Amino acid sequence: MNKALRVVALCGSIGVLLSACTKTDGPAPSAEKASADAAFQKKLQEQLLDAKPGSVIEIPAGTYHLSSGLTLRGDGVTIRGAGMDKTILSFKGQVTGPEGLLVYGNGFTIENLTIEDSKGDGLKINDGDTITVRKVKVQWTGGPKVTNGAYGIYPVKTKNVLIEDSVAIGASDAGIYVGQSNGVIVRRSRAEGNVAGIEIENTVNADVYENVATNNTGGILVFNMPNLSQAGHSTRVYKNKVEKNNLGNFAAKGTAVASVPAGSGIVINSNSKVEIFDNDVIENQTANVIISSYHSTGYYTEKGVAAGYDPYPKAIYVYDNRFKGGGDSPDGLDLKALKIAMYGLSGHLPDVLWDGYVDTRLMVKGVLPADQRICVQKDADVLNADGPNKYKNPSKDAAPFRCELAKLPPVTIAQLAAQS
Repeated sequence: MNKALRVVALCGSIGVLLSACTKTDGPAPSAEKASADAAFQKKLQEQLLDAKPGSVIEIPAGTYHLSSGLTLRGDGVTIRGAGMDKTILSFKGQVTGPEGLLVYGNGFTIENLTIEDSKGDGLKINDGDTITVRKVKVQWTGGPKVTNGAYGIYPVKTKNVLIEDSVAIGASDAGIYVGQSNGVIVRRSRAEGNVAGIEIENTVNADVYENVATNNTGGILVFNMPNLSQAGHSTRVYKNKVEKNNLGNFAAKGTAVASVPAGSGIVINSNSKVEIFDNDVIENQTANVIISSYHSTGYYTEKGVAAGYDPYPKAIYVYDNRFKGGGDSPDGLDLKALKIAMYGLSGHLPDVLWDGYVDTRLMVKGVLPADQRICVQKDADVLNADGPNKYKNPSKDAAPFRCELAKLPPVTIAQLAAQS
């Protein structure tokens, strides 16, 4: 919810930095290591400043302790480590700069390294076209804390984004977040121990598939927030494993993501044209799937909501998923009371929970147009929680949801098209 993301052989050809880049059997003396890390940081930032289109900045295996954030402004640059768990940029002692690595540029690739313990966001990519994040881990190593950075992997206002085979752990907002972007694929990645595991926000044309989201507060989120540069639509969430996302919410109070209930599997909020299919959604204690409106989030901006903002979920299609468990211990007094009233102490909320908010302006004889409906195939039961009336008249009737929608086309992005 909420939320905005070539110079060859850095160390191999530069003898003066060999001591900083060579992995040793034991820890170096602290003064020597600090000096080596400072030299490494200075040279790396120089290379980022001097990088030209086609530059490849290679960072050998080792753990490098950095005291300030890094910035790249330029097109066509690749940053490449020796492996996700071999090249580690640690910002645990970061003094200056809000991000670990901040990037402005087109044609950017980062791969085969870890960024950890940054003061703010781990990897933020702003305003770029043709972005690849491959085999990158961003993590906070001290467990879930409100003081962790908000976002792990964070492209915002970007186009043609590929995030694959990556890992995000411990973000106090979203581990993998793509916002206000167009043409996005997030695949074969893992999000664990974040407030939101994977979040697609105010983004157009996104495919999220073959990922694992586990032990987050919410597993996979597809959101539209108000007062941003564009509205999102057309997202497919499929072939993911979304399991046991029951972590207590540790987001900063007042942030939008702080309203996500622990135990949320896949959450759609105020978005449209969203497909959820062929996923394994397992033991998320509030509900395996939540479909909701901005009206039920409890989050309101101080500036108000722009007049053109559409707060209602529309054209949502849930089909051919495999659900197991879940809904047995919902977060929040209202949902707990709803569960007990509808299903008893030992019961559980159904796999799909809808808050009941609907755009009545579009309804004809009490029904939305066929292409605007929420459709849930018979593999899942549905509860209309009747949020507009404070849960007074919830309904288990699934008949209104037994419908079909036209399926969305796959997302095609530039770097994949070039490889075909």
